[in-house]
Amino acid sequence: MIIGNANVFVDGKFQKGSVAVENGVITAIGPAGWPCDVDAQGKYLVPGFIDVHTHGAMNEDFSDGKPEGLPAMSKHYAAHGVTSFLATTMTLKEEVLTPAMETIRGFVRPADGAKCAGIHLEGPFLSYAKRGAQAAENLHKPDAEMFHRLNAASGGQVRLVTVAPEEEGAIPFIEEVSKVCTVSIGHTTANYETAMAAYAAGASHATHLYNGMPSLLHREPGVIAAALDSGATVELICDGLHIHPAVIRATHRMFGEKLVIISDSLRCAGMPDGQYELGGQPIEMKNGRATLLGTDTLAGSSSNLLQELQNVVSFGLPLEDAITALTSAPAKAVRLDHEIGSIAVGKKADLLLLTENLELDSVYIDGNKII
Repeated sequence: MIIGNANVFVDGKFQKGSVAVENGVITAIGPAGWPCDVDAQGKYLVPGFIDVHTHGAMNEDFSDGKPEGLPAMSKHYAAHGVTSFLATTMTLKEEVLTPAMETIRGFVRPADGAKCAGIHLEGPFLSYAKRGAQAAENLHKPDAEMFHRLNAASGGQVRLVTVAPEEEGAIPFIEEVSKVCTVSIGHTTANYETAMAAYAAGASHATHLYNGMPSLLHREPGVIAAALDSGATVELICDGLHIHPAVIRATHRMFGEKLVIISDSLRCAGMPDGQYELGGQPIEMKNGRATLLGTDTLAGSSSNLLQELQNVVSFGLPLEDAITALTSAPAKAVRLDHEIGSIAVGKKADLLLLTENLELDSVYIDGNKII
């Protein structure tokens, strides 16, 4: 198959061209005038979006351990331009997380759904003070043996784990676990020095920057400055509720290609306003804003990456940089850039066609059109 007459996103910029695909892999990138099977009519051809932090959608959650829930979430992601995602779990007891790992391990992608590229363990190795919407009774000190048991239950699919580096045993945990997957700092009270020690030990990422961590202050720079100084990749929820547009612009200027846009979506994504559940705790969504019931504590989002692309471009980010933050940056952050995240010969043919208005036209996974 050849997709021709497209505005192709290659090496961080758009160029007129065509892309050839065979057996699910990109085999060539050529001029716009190639004879083609699909005439893109000048639309943007970009890599499929990669969401490395999403808990659920369509009233389903990965922590539930329900096999029937995963296809519904997978289809929701694909319908919004996500071709690969990390199934993200909550802070729960090991006996609850284990069957969730096993369920994710058994997931078979539906024909019109996105790929599960692995798992993000958002906890339970977090700080009590910065737990946010994570249940306090399920918090656990960083425990490498527990991590290895959960990873084994998943079939070795854990790609990302969030940890608070100030917790007892965190630094040895990071030293060991970073050899297996990406370690992220998050839900933490860590100061700059502690965060730098964690990055020196092997951490390389920050979970939903600004949320669940100390603010960036001129005398107490904390995790945010440590992430910048260490060259870490950083997540940002760009639903327009968690982070002010001016801070999104500033963070983009600071972190550049290290910026990773995430949804942090909950089971309420794709659903009407109402009451839902998150890690055993009640949440309420009003006008798309999800909070712990009866509080003003934000509890993830109801957003998706297509909406967030449209948001950040409207906020002033260059389109090319926004696409990078949705594709190659997350792929690199979780060590999958050898397979996905860019339009290059030998990479998986996970592709999107977007209109001039950044609306979704078509989705291809492994070279097959699914939408």
